[in-house]
Amino acid sequence: MRTSSPAGAVSTATARAATARAAAVRAPGVRTVTAFAAAALALTALLPGTARAAQAGPAAGPPPTRAVPCAAGQLCLWAKPDFKGTRHAYELSTLDINSCTALPAGASAQSLVNRTGRPVTTYQSAECAETGEFQTYPGDGVQLPQSGYLVRAFKVWER
Repeated sequence: MRTSSPAGAVSTATARAATARAAAVRAPGVRTVTAFAAAALALTALLPGTARAAQAGPAAGPPPTRAVPCAAGQLCLWAKPDFKGTRHAYELSTLDINSCTALPAGASAQSLVNRTGRPVTTYQSAECAETGEFQTYPGDGVQLPQSGYLVRAFKVWER
């Protein structure tokens, strides 16, 4: 329901009030549902981690993972961050499980994708020594755009 002023302009406040009254007459339970929805929204603001998601809307969440060339059953390592530079791909079927595999002499990696289906530990040391940096990644397709150290060797573990 809209009203017009003598000059022909529509009064927005009057139209909103009339629409609200008409909705309340048609559906008396709407006020209860609206109050419940408002209470639920207020509660989500109190829970850790949900306030930001509610404010961000439907686009919330991690950015979509881009397709990186690494086939199922492979461990792929790149010389540079962000999956750039020389790529080394290792097939699970050709690797010794629980054994240290060094990258070629003088080579190192700064990014990786693990699609072996098994955990992989990367090492700063070319001999898989635990005196330097090392980190284990699950085999579920994890993509690491930048390692915190130069990877020189790795081990693929039995599940």
